[in-house]
Amino acid sequence: MDRNGREAAAPGDAEHPRAAMLDTYPAEEVVKLLVEEEGAALRTARAAAAEIAHASRLLAERLTAGGRLVFVGVGTAGRLAALEAAECVPLFGLPPSLVVPVLAGGPHAMARTVELSQDSRREAEQRMRKAAVGPGDTVCAVADGELSRFLTAAIEYARFRRAAVVLVTCADPPTAEDGGALADVQVRLDPGPEVITGASRAKAATAIKVTLSALVNAAFVQVGKTYGGLMVDVRPATPRGWQRAIEIVSRLCRLDEGEAEKLIKKAGGRAKVALIMHHTKVHAARAKELLVQHRGSLRAIVGDLDLTG
Repeated sequence: MDRNGREAAAPGDAEHPRAAMLDTYPAEEVVKLLVEEEGAALRTARAAAAEIAHASRLLAERLTAGGRLVFVGVGTAGRLAALEAAECVPLFGLPPSLVVPVLAGGPHAMARTVELSQDSRREAEQRMRKAAVGPGDTVCAVADGELSRFLTAAIEYARFRRAAVVLVTCADPPTAEDGGALADVQVRLDPGPEVITGASRAKAATAIKVTLSALVNAAFVQVGKTYGGLMVDVRPATPRGWQRAIEIVSRLCRLDEGEAEKLIKKAGGRAKVALIMHHTKVHAARAKELLVQHRGSLRAIVGDLDLTG
């Protein structure tokens, strides 16, 4: 709603100028138009690069200090945030408790829309309380349109609990004139009208997905989860994870895969620890101490390694 209490139109509800005769187009033309329009989602995310970088620095600082990342959202945006949370854990070797999704309607809302939950302030407060949101956390709230009552209440609860708040939205965020900014960092995305009016799972969803991925990946790069573009902090829990860890250690240590696997096992299943053990000739306990001393940065400990070959 706007300042005067009127229902505000969601950005995706504007009609697309090229869609007036959409139902008469051949299938190939419909597909071409839909794909072409996705470019607007990428452009709006790129235009917000400074704000996304600001949010990533805030998140990195608080993760380094022991805080968590809490994603909050409703509908399509909430499902994208929950997906990002799920992907972070295996990708960066994180404990599941470090990245927490809070979705209106709960886990079963991943498969269907729960309209009543999106308008429930009470449910938002209950879910945020259950997630134990606190001062060390960073809450990333995501909206593909106007802020729902659920999302607004969740943000207000996060601020009450003195958590940092990042707001990623495809609508105009609140201003000081409207009662003050809700977030420490606001990322405003403007992908423009959807080809199919109101279908926020298209361009708006793409803009949000790209933004969340950039924000999170940039933050974890800053906290030392990568070396170059390699995911050196992978902690293998599956055969595929083991193979990835073995390949990274083998490449950066110039070992055959059998030797690399033995080294990772000596490192307690941590590829980054194995790399430090090899290059600094220390045992696993000392390697872990070095990681703490250097705030997780592998490069600060081993220097520049040859990434070729």
